[in-house]
Amino acid sequence: MELFLLLIPGLMIALVVFAAVKVIGRSREVRRAWSSGLTAQARCLRTYTTTSGGGQAAVRTTLHHVYEFWTWDGRVIRFDETNGPSTRVEGDIALVHYSADRPERATAHPPNRSGNAVATGCTLGCLGFVLLFALGFIVAVFSIPN
Repeated sequence: MELFLLLIPGLMIALVVFAAVKVIGRSREVRRAWSSGLTAQARCLRTYTTTSGGGQAAVRTTLHHVYEFWTWDGRVIRFDETNGPSTRVEGDIALVHYSADRPERATAHPPNRSGNAVATGCTLGCLGFVLLFALGFIVAVFSIPN
């Protein structure tokens, strides 16, 4: 029975660690693109939305933009970015920041280091709260006398 009670918090911990790694990785990619100094004019090729949730859960809609640009060495790069401005439509030109070693990880978001740090910190704080809850649950399960 204890094993079953440890399975759910164990999965929660695994998901929290996975999400934290993804959040930190994307934050580092964006900062690397901003600090590289390489920019290019990109064309917005497509905009689309994805929805998740529904039924018992709240519906969340995410706006995506697909951009295409040429790097300084002539390579054509196409990338998809979420949560861009809703006023950007197909055919618009946007300034993208990219790093020379990974141009496919470019961003069309304007540089905002403090905003990036705050968003990353708040996300990691929420994930830390979930992690503490799961660890507390595990401690509580082992504290129950047999």
